[in-house]
Formats: sequence, structure tokens, C-alpha cells
Amino acid sequence: MPDTFSVTSSQSWFSRLFESIKSVLFGFILFIVAFPLLFWNESRAVTTAKSLTEGAGAVVSVPSDAVNSANQGKLVHVSGAVDSGEPIADDLGIQAKAVKLIRKVEMYQWKEHEKSETRKKFGGGTETVKTYTYTKEWAAEPIDSSRFQKTEGHENPGGFPFEGTTVVANPVKAGAFTMSTEQIDKLTDATDLKVGDDAAENLPEDAKDKLKVADGRFYMGENPSSPVLGDVRISYSTVNPAAVSLIGVQTGESFSPYQAQAGDSILLVDEGTHTAAEMFKAAQDRNAVLTWILRAVGFFAMFLGIFMVFRPIAVFADVLPLFGSMLGAGVGIFAFLIAAVLSFITIAVAWIFVRPLLGITLLVLAGGALFWLIKRGRAKKAQRVAVGAPAVG
Repeated sequence: MPDTFSVTSSQSWFSRLFESIKSVLFGFILFIVAFPLLFWNESRAVTTAKSLTEGAGAVVSVPSDAVNSANQGKLVHVSGAVDSGEPIADDLGIQAKAVKLIRKVEMYQWKEHEKSETRKKFGGGTETVKTYTYTKEWAAEPIDSSRFQKTEGHENPGGFPFEGTTVVANPVKAGAFTMSTEQIDKLTDATDLKVGDDAAENLPEDAKDKLKVADGRFYMGENPSSPVLGDVRISYSTVNPAAVSLIGVQTGESFSPYQAQAGDSILLVDEGTHTAAEMFKAAQDRNAVLTWILRAVGFFAMFLGIFMVFRPIAVFADVLPLFGSMLGAGVGIFAFLIAAVLSFITIAVAWIFVRPLLGITLLVLAGGALFWLIKRGRAKKAQRVAVGAPAVG
């Protein structure tokens, strides 16, 4: 059963109000930072898209069975079978015919999980109950138990007796071409490698009395089916694609990045056999996904910044918890709508510099949305005034 205990703390209304006021500056900084982030992201997206389009128009597909010196300095596309040369091995004697041999080391340790619940009290204060749960789990990094809320009975062993590592083959061939280090780094699709029973015989002498083979990996401990604190397991995986597709500037027998006039450098690697058009299409798709992720980050930074700037209003109203919660929800909706409109306007302005027609269209749409919000707000205010006006006899 996991070990669990709770800590209850209280915070006064004045303390909460003071903290919310202090956070206004940080919120303002977030709000300001969001604008250049959104603007830069749109510029980056267009630069990358134009660079990829430029590369797609300049690339030449060449056979992989021979290196033609006539293509020196040209942007070329090659698809070829992978040859990683002689087997590679780590310092524990595990060998593999692979591009990369990855060793993962895990230790059975205590891990702290925290769950927090806060409720408001009449008068504006809050009561927070933090529940800490301690479980033993496998982890690939040492967990510092001295930082636990409750250290007694949850002390972790400390450092690992073995380290994780990655052994990389050199050279790695794609047909007659030699992949560059940067290209090899882009190969990440790994598959599990089971350790055989005979692997214990190839261990270094100082490790033979510590490790044994269990369930396709090395194990340091008494019983793999019932691990205890401090037990260690070592597992392996390999990266070894049957074929790769590469796009880069032919430099001797290898490749270097292509510097596009649009601004970006291009060096593409995809596992498997793909045409140049497919590779550039995949790169454009990845650029679109990254663009939307950064848009979301910029929008969230702006939303959070606005919310933090106006949060003291909601905290002040928490003297009556229900009223404070309603006002807090209103501040959240207000921050969301303003952040959405301002983010849209910022993106539109950025697009005016790179694609004026689309940028102006977006700016008009954003202006219309802002006008609608203002008009709607005034209509609701007029409605409230009308409802509160005395009847005329």
C-alpha cells in the first residue's frame, strides 16, 4: 500500500490579496512577451515555408549506388540501404549491428506524488489540503529524497552504479554516401534489444558479481519479480533503419545543410524510402504543426498575463466566496476574449509584413471581432441600466 499523509494550511484574505498584487508585474511581463513571440513565430513559419519551397524546386534526385562528383555542391535527394559497418558495443559487452546502441539504466526508488485541493472560506481566506503519496517506482534518473515533504522512511539510495549511454556507429552509409553526424542524430526510431542469457559471460569482471540476466535485460538485485529499494535494471534498444532518405548539399561523399535564400538551412532525414516531394511535404507539415503550437503558447502567455493583471479584483471580492468565484470566472472570460482578439491582431500584423493581402484580411476580421465585443458590452450595459431604471407613472 502506498504511504500517504496530508498537510493542511491556511492563507488569509490580506495575504492572498498582497500576493495577487505582486503577481501583476509578472502578468504584465507575460502579456508584453506574448506579442514578440507571436510576431516572431509567424515570420519564422513563413521563412521556413519559403525555404522548403525553394529547396523543393532546387533538389535533384540521384542514385545511391555511386557518388557523382558532378553533383558536388548541389542540393540532392538520396534513398539508400543503411550500412552501419562493424557491430558496435558498450562497456558491458553488449554488441549490435546497428546505427545506435542505447543503454537505459533505471533504479527502483521512492517517488513523491502531490495532490492539492484548495477551498475558499468566508472572509476571503483559503484552506489548502496537500496530500503526499509515496510509491516505489522505476526511474531513469536519481530522485533526491531530501526534497520530499516527508523524508523519514523514504530515503533513496543515491547515485546509480551504472550510467545510461548511447554508442553510435561510425561511419554510417546510405548506399555509397556517408551520413553526417547531424543526419545520424536525426535517426531516433528505436526498437527493443533483448539481452540473451549468455550476455552475463561477456560482462567485465567487476560487473559479473553484480549483474544477472532476467527478462531480456541485466538486473542488479535478488529477485526481479519482487524488486526492492535500490535494485537496478539495464535495458537496451537499437536504431537501425533498413533504409533512409536524405536531402542535403552533396559535400564530397557526405552532406551538409543547404542555405536557402529565404533564410533557413535545409538538411532532411526520413527513415524509409521516400521521394523528395514526400520529404518536403512532411517537412511543411511539421512546420505547420510547430506554428500552431507556438501560436497556442503565445495566446496562453497573453491570456495568463491579462488574467494575472486583473486577478486582484477577483481576490478582493473573495470576501464573499460565491461573489469572488463569479467575478473570477468573469475575469477569466474577459482575459480569454481579449487575448484571442489581440493574438489575432498580432498575427495579422505579422502577416502584413510577409503576405500583405492575407495580413490585411486577417486584420479586418480581428477589427470586426473587437468592434463586436465592444458593441456587445455596451448593449449589455444599456440593458442593465434600463432594468434598473424606475418606472414612469
